[in-house]
Amino acid sequence: MGGLRSIIGSGLYNIVFIGWTAVSVTIMILFLPFPRPVMQRAVKIWAWSQHWALKFLVGLDFEIRGEENIVHGAAIYASKHQSAWDTYVFYLLFSDPSYVLKKELVKIPVWGWMARKCAAISVDREGGASALKALVRDTRQRLGDDRPVILFPEGTRTRPGTHKPYHPGIAALYSQCEAPVIPVALNSGLFWGRRSYTKQSGTIIIEFLPAMPTGMKRRDFMQALETQIESTAERLAHEGVKQFPLTRAALVEGPDTSATNGSQAGSGQAVD
Repeated sequence: MGGLRSIIGSGLYNIVFIGWTAVSVTIMILFLPFPRPVMQRAVKIWAWSQHWALKFLVGLDFEIRGEENIVHGAAIYASKHQSAWDTYVFYLLFSDPSYVLKKELVKIPVWGWMARKCAAISVDREGGASALKALVRDTRQRLGDDRPVILFPEGTRTRPGTHKPYHPGIAALYSQCEAPVIPVALNSGLFWGRRSYTKQSGTIIIEFLPAMPTGMKRRDFMQALETQIESTAERLAHEGVKQFPLTRAALVEGPDTSATNGSQAGSGQAVD
């Protein structure tokens, strides 16, 4: 019965997602001349509409853990990235978030205009040192405006049970921005996989971990950040499968050979 509900509910949700998003984007174009908070409010309303549609049509909700570790104001959130859900959930949690996006996304007509209006941070993943400097500069500016900055250190979505090397941009922000870096783990990919038609009913868990200690050396920071996020994400994945067995097919079990340590070059850590 749960599987049938997910299939039917997913079909209805996909229709709502496409249709309502098209209507919302059309309306948001009218807000481009207005101050940035107006656009942020419009995006937040859209995000909440997606949450309620998922909850009522698919039966997919979410649970927050580690709320005591959330900083309401300037902070950097280094999050696991498994699903399209991750790209809007922080609008449900914060009043004025700034996502780090890959440069290609802000070049998309209409959508890119709105992303720039919301003062998202774009990063050129092939830009080397100059892109890294721009990332630090823009992040400092957003933090100076008392905004949380959201980025995905792997730079792309991964299936539950797998991960990719963490890009060093997060280490640059840690050492140069003087703001808390808060690791975030989740298991959203169990329920809403990449390019997946079907969304599974259940409860996504997003867990905020304690802020990283200050003053760590780059290599130590990268290893500790990756270990904390990945070990927590693995625990959440197995917990989700145990509670919602239909999600097992989304979990890659066994040794994950897709990752190395977080010392690779490149600055990309953007929404994909």
